[in-house]
Amino acid sequence: MPGPERIAVFGAESTGKSTLAVALGRRFSAPVVPEFVRGFWDLHQGRIVAEDLDAIARGQRDSEDAAVARADRLVICDTELLTNVLWADLLFPGQCPAWVREAAEARSRQYALYLLCDTDIPFAPDPQRCFPDPAGRAMCRNLWQETLASRGLPYVELCGDPVAREAAAVAAITARLATRA
Repeated sequence: MPGPERIAVFGAESTGKSTLAVALGRRFSAPVVPEFVRGFWDLHQGRIVAEDLDAIARGQRDSEDAAVARADRLVICDTELLTNVLWADLLFPGQCPAWVREAAEARSRQYALYLLCDTDIPFAPDPQRCFPDPAGRAMCRNLWQETLASRGLPYVELCGDPVAREAAAVAAITARLATRA
């Protein structure tokens, strides 16, 4: 029997990914892999440098692998290594470790579905966020969407209010799980 389906909640900052991931984990009684960098940021008092990219990627990868090991049929990932690469390239150009880039490409094929969260909800200020202006949000949204499209990865775009996003995500995951039955 194959392992659990991996679902990645994907998108730019402040698009409701963490809230959606928790709701989906509850709905499907599935483990949720949190965004590792958020705790790393707090632990390092908001100071992240290029040399931390390796540790952040390892933490994300290891957290996901641990969740997969304890999951039955589904794992919800608040983020994944492609997102680590995108942020590394935006914030530390040329500094992303080669292994992270390679692992992100290989692991991206393990996800049954990406849930791409649009930037059509209000930006919620947070010290970890970088692109609050409409142009920055549009740039990030396009970058995240192009990352999926250029690789031919399976994804569903989620837009609208949080209730509409969750309903669309539940429908997409339910349809995906039905193909496994």
